[in-house]
Amino acid sequence: MGWDGDALADQMEEVFERQQAAADARANKGTSSAEERARSGAFESLRLSRARILDQLSRATNPAHRKMLESALQSINIKCGE
Repeated sequence: MGWDGDALADQMEEVFERQQAAADARANKGTSSAEERARSGAFESLRLSRARILDQLSRATNPAHRKMLESALQSINIKCGE
């Protein structure tokens, strides 16, 4: 898996922002169920983990560490339906 830096990060951030906006809209309507709130909480956790991984990846210099971070990022993307 290649890492093309900012382009991929920007694309992924747009997807996460759209998903977060949809979750916020449901929550603001007052019609969210416990399941929807749990899903929104899980999504927020994944979003924060993704941000942390991207930050670490931007500073990582060791090839093995970069590979591990890229794998973690790919896993989060899969969990979010990418």
